[in-house]
Amino acid sequence: MTRIISEKITPVASSAEYYNLGRFSRKIIALCEDAQIWFSRGLIWAYAFNHAEAAYCFEQAIAHDPCCAIAYWGLAYSLGPNYNKPWERFDTQDLRACVNRAYHASRKAKELSGYASPVEQALINAIQFRYQTDYPTSDLAAQNKAYASAMESVYREFKDDLDVAALFADAMMNINPWGLWDLFTGKPTPDARTMEIEKVLETALAQPGGYEHPGLLHFYIHYIEMSPTPEKGITVADHLRDAVPESGHMCHMPTHLDILVGDWRRSVSSNHLSTLADDKYYRRNGALNFYTFYRLHDYHSLIYAAMHAGQSKAALDAVDRMEATLPEEVLRMQSPPMADWLEYFLTVRTHIMVRFGMWEDLIRLELPQDKELYCVVTATMHYAKGLAYAATRRIESADQERSLFREAMAKVPESRHAYNGTCLQVLAVANKMLDGEIEYRRGEYTQAFASLRESIELDDKLPYSEPWSWMQPVRHVYAALLLEQGHVEEAAKAYRADLGFDPSVIRPRRHPNNVWALQGYHECLVRLGKIDEAGAIEPTLRLAQAAADVPVKSSCFCRLDTSQATEVMGKDGKCC
Repeated sequence: MTRIISEKITPVASSAEYYNLGRFSRKIIALCEDAQIWFSRGLIWAYAFNHAEAAYCFEQAIAHDPCCAIAYWGLAYSLGPNYNKPWERFDTQDLRACVNRAYHASRKAKELSGYASPVEQALINAIQFRYQTDYPTSDLAAQNKAYASAMESVYREFKDDLDVAALFADAMMNINPWGLWDLFTGKPTPDARTMEIEKVLETALAQPGGYEHPGLLHFYIHYIEMSPTPEKGITVADHLRDAVPESGHMCHMPTHLDILVGDWRRSVSSNHLSTLADDKYYRRNGALNFYTFYRLHDYHSLIYAAMHAGQSKAALDAVDRMEATLPEEVLRMQSPPMADWLEYFLTVRTHIMVRFGMWEDLIRLELPQDKELYCVVTATMHYAKGLAYAATRRIESADQERSLFREAMAKVPESRHAYNGTCLQVLAVANKMLDGEIEYRRGEYTQAFASLRESIELDDKLPYSEPWSWMQPVRHVYAALLLEQGHVEEAAKAYRADLGFDPSVIRPRRHPNNVWALQGYHECLVRLGKIDEAGAIEPTLRLAQAAADVPVKSSCFCRLDTSQATEVMGKDGKCC
């Protein structure tokens, strides 16, 4: 017989020390206050995408009240697929275990539903459609659609219930996770229910308590971020920032939009707070859990924003902290196959070092001993060493590293992921970028710029993720080297695209207000004699440079001749 809750679960008083999850709660039919509180905690964690902790809380609710039907519903809900982990991303063992346990939890909820309220009964009836058998079938996608249809019926009956609205929106989003919008047309994808999701979420947000509901706020950010107008979600993001104080992922989520609108400093500060919350979870729960993926994602977002803000110290401090919480034993977990999910994050250090031109440090960097486990790290380090040798004019060594990079890349399995794409897709960007920089230093400029344009195209076509899986925009490299060769008009076009002044570039590939492209574009305008336009962006550039902790004279440290770089800050770091 399937055991629905863990053998190790013993009731813990809700008054015991726990995380500060804010003020949200949902009133349920339960025999005691402890079950009520643990259920609300579970629902918050489910909304916050910490599904393992959500399951623990629902188990606690069951331990306090074994007849609490809606707690079994919560357990079934938290064990299933979600926006970041759809059914196809479960490994075989994990899939079998989760489907089996969720099925039996949903049936237990149904068995006890006579004790539940009408809305609880409706939710319990709907979850039966998500788990139609106690073993995985080939129809899991169809079951997602059936569940969404069932939730639509619940929503029609209980439209004013904010949780029902959030859960219905979530059900529709999970039919097409990360596929609500076509990035290249800016329109909803034909097979997604994007406009229905918008209507449900915006209707619920407009109700009393809507802007205090963590699920609505979280799901709205995911709905809007891939749209052509992510700035529409900023008010929602601001309400979420401190709604669930000790959920690192909820503190982090607003920065998906901060990055898209170019608020780099706020993204750094908000993500720093998210990592502090995550550190508390790590100290209490360790790293051998799937939430480690979310913790690393929050660190990665902090680093990505710091890199675009020119804040080397924040980036390097964050990567030190991140790596300290990712022991090798986590990567060796087989179910889920954590190396496939997490190894990518260990490549981040090399990208920071490339961004800030730490060439000699890169050359001295030691390769991993286990090149199979750390296959992506190995390939990325050879790429970065190749760039370092090229930037220091050691072309023969750069060529050797390029050969080693390609050998290492050939050993990376397709199963290694970088968010919604594969590490091989990311390394393909590196491949062309490395070609471009090596051939540039060899003096083969036509070939070099052609390779960099190919790298830009590959970068732009990576599957959507926030932050982007390629950490330094290739346009920064391309435009910097164009400027070094005097191709000012073409460099200006690249900077305009990167800053978001060119609407032909897809929305997530625009990086408004980043210090690197602002500096490069300002130089272009001055050299082209467009002094008024240069003056118009100077205040923004001054602010960006004041926030950076490195002197930014070019959009890439690979540009060696910056003699014509413009300065809007004095040598003492003060505005001139």
